[in-house]
Amino acid sequence: MPFRGPGRPRAAGLDERVVAAALELIDAELPVTAGRLVERSGVSRAAIYRRWPSLADLVAAALDRGREPLEIPIDGDLRSAIFESFLGGAERQPSTYSDERMRQRLRLALADRALQRAYWDAHVSRRRVATLTALRAGIDRGVLRDDLDVEACVDLLGGVFYYQLVVRGVPMTDADALARCRAAFDVVWRGMAAGSA
Repeated sequence: MPFRGPGRPRAAGLDERVVAAALELIDAELPVTAGRLVERSGVSRAAIYRRWPSLADLVAAALDRGREPLEIPIDGDLRSAIFESFLGGAERQPSTYSDERMRQRLRLALADRALQRAYWDAHVSRRRVATLTALRAGIDRGVLRDDLDVEACVDLLGGVFYYQLVVRGVPMTDADALARCRAAFDVVWRGMAAGSA
């Protein structure tokens, strides 16, 4: 029999009802408050706070709903796999994760540092693991420099794509944006490649 921690067992479906209520509020551009969540979900305030330590944590979970985990195959051409992972994440958002949801995530996180931190801790930092793993595989194979700061490289590579989406405001389906990303990625890759120091 599996171990159950202290406290009451979780009732099936409560988490989903609360997250769905939070998304309704977010999509309606209404503030996510405990009172509104209770009213829309039918879940008590105490039950909500038993599941999420803060409303920022709950909103972060809601904003990530519908996003697919990032996977990068490391057994083939790492350069292409890493490039496609960034492109694929921007280009193939599932239908449950709309462009408007992404824009709401950016607006809300930039307006609320606690939410920005919660989203980073619970979701972004985990999504980076696949890229970090792929870069480390490149170092192990001798494809990439062994003195790379892989955390900084993930920031740099991510910035190439986010700049197009967030600053320029163009999708990755735009041919010019794709060409800019490819050119910038090539510059970064040459700097990371073994023998480039």
